[in-house]
Amino acid sequence: MCLLAAVLSAPDAAVAKASVSGPVRVIDGDTLDIGGTRVRLFGIDAPEADQTCRTEQGQVWACGAWVTDQVRTRFGGRQAVCEPITTDRYGRVVARCSVRGEDVGQSLVSDGLAFAYRRYSQDYVLAEKGAAVRDMGLHASRVQNPSQFRQTRAVGRIPENRACVIKGNISRAGAKIYHVPGQRDYERTGIRPETGERWFCSVTEARAAGWRAAKR
Repeated sequence: MCLLAAVLSAPDAAVAKASVSGPVRVIDGDTLDIGGTRVRLFGIDAPEADQTCRTEQGQVWACGAWVTDQVRTRFGGRQAVCEPITTDRYGRVVARCSVRGEDVGQSLVSDGLAFAYRRYSQDYVLAEKGAAVRDMGLHASRVQNPSQFRQTRAVGRIPENRACVIKGNISRAGAKIYHVPGQRDYERTGIRPETGERWFCSVTEARAAGWRAAKR
């Protein structure tokens, strides 16, 4: 998934009415590539790939990666048919998808691999409640709401000054590295001023301050 929660637009004529079909390639718990089309599953919200959860005993575990693996095992490579509903701000098709007649969103929520995305739909609320009662999947752990996790993670990743978007990061080894928009690690890099990290308004400024360019 992306850095911030996708804001879904109301269904309109701009959304293609034709079904999207093809083999499934799993991106994360609620995002798929269907025959080359990027699809965001409608009405559900799964943990981010780098999100962690905590067991009742206090053990932290990589629940986001686990969910992605579970979805990949279930649906990866299988033929899906998706009915478009709208598009989101990232240009993804937002759709209900099925595999051999099985509603993918319903399946994931019912088994505790995702949550009902109440902000946009009430379709899977009962399925989520059923999974919670049975302690299915994520419901057996303490998990932060994915949208809240995205908001928390965004702190330090979005520049307050839109003219100064270069990220001056300091690695664990103490190396000062700057990242510019479009580089591989730009989106995931957060800036913590309390550790000496900072934002730069230009590459020249970053280099003059002693930062070197990220390799990728």
